[in-house]
Amino acid sequence: MISSETVSEYLARLASREPTPGGGAAAALHAAQGAALVAMVARYTTGAKYEQHAETVQRIISAADALVVEALHLADADQQAFQGVIDSYKLPSGTEALKAARKAALQDALILAAQTPAQLVEVAGAVVDRATELFEVANANVISDIAAAADAARAAATTARVNIDINVVAIKDVAARSRLADQTDGIEEKVILAADDLVARVRGRILG
Repeated sequence: MISSETVSEYLARLASREPTPGGGAAAALHAAQGAALVAMVARYTTGAKYEQHAETVQRIISAADALVVEALHLADADQQAFQGVIDSYKLPSGTEALKAARKAALQDALILAAQTPAQLVEVAGAVVDRATELFEVANANVISDIAAAADAARAAATTARVNIDINVVAIKDVAARSRLADQTDGIEEKVILAADDLVARVRGRILG
């Protein structure tokens, strides 16, 4: 599992000539790193100097920590889901019945493979939301990490979108395609705009 690997082990597998892990897992780790950066900045925004914001900061810490866990879970889930697609392609198809079973299994696997990055787009949005909220009160000494968190979340969302699209193209179930579209409708664009705005605001504060 990705969540229990060392960084070196994960990168070695990512670089190998194996189908998993791939871009979906990488996107999830982008989101996890973004959430971890938010949690780190929040933890530096504690103590007497920030007492008036203590409740908000603590809530952001809890939310960011939970997003790290969720993103790592999605990294593992994406790897498993894509392996399911690969396994479905390998199913026997020597008879009409076997062809039908293979086709049904493949469609189910593709829907699952698209569902994981769809959830990740939502996680990326939550990371940017918490980063934006934290920016207003964050310790100025680590404010650049707010921008880093936003950039990581943007990368997670845009990479997840590519993974959604490539799976949806092969999904024949119109209702399933519609559900996936509804689930992510507009979220990726909002993440990009919010991340760009937040990075600009951080730069503005740093550069005066």
